[in-house]
Amino acid sequence: WLPEPFVERSTTHAALNADPADRITLDETVGFALLVVLETLTPAERTAWVLHDLFGMPFAEVSAAVGRTPAAVRQLAARARKHVAAGYTRVEVDPTLHHATVAAFTRATTAGDLAGLIAVLDPEVTLTSDGGGQVNAARRPVLGADRVARFLVGLARTASPGQRTEQLIVNGAPGLAILRDDELILVVSLTVQNALVQRVDLVLAPDKIAHITVA
Repeated sequence: WLPEPFVERSTTHAALNADPADRITLDETVGFALLVVLETLTPAERTAWVLHDLFGMPFAEVSAAVGRTPAAVRQLAARARKHVAAGYTRVEVDPTLHHATVAAFTRATTAGDLAGLIAVLDPEVTLTSDGGGQVNAARRPVLGADRVARFLVGLARTASPGQRTEQLIVNGAPGLAILRDDELILVVSLTVQNALVQRVDLVLAPDKIAHITVA
């Protein structure tokens, strides 16, 4: 299961490198990689972490929201904080570098260039896919640069003649949309660190991408 992607239609180079203050976007603290980590928490842990750590709400007020004592809420937030710290590292990436990395990823994938794709992937890259139980998707995460590259190249080889790739802003950073005869079938969110793709998240679930319009 993956969160619903937040997508903007602007695909120009200027838009991809625009200052966040100049366009509507998600704050870096709630990027897609973090949303994925938050889904591993219990609902109570997630609520405690979001309300206290993200929004600064006092534990006394959080306890009223979750129906637990302030001491219990403090423990929930501490456990959630530990899980978030273990599963998510916030790293600021230069927009131009992110754009170049996504472009290299796209070229290698569409060309079936296995070596070129491995070169742009982090050695410990993780790929996940969410079909929402409606379309086929990998049931388990794909781990490691070689396996992820082979998975993506294999996926690209199954593309139909009417299929194309477009760049979008996905969760505040350059990402991709795959269309078949102008119908959106896949949104790709890419997490980049040190000019390498660290996460590849594929959202295929029709209910999660039906609202997205690609110019």
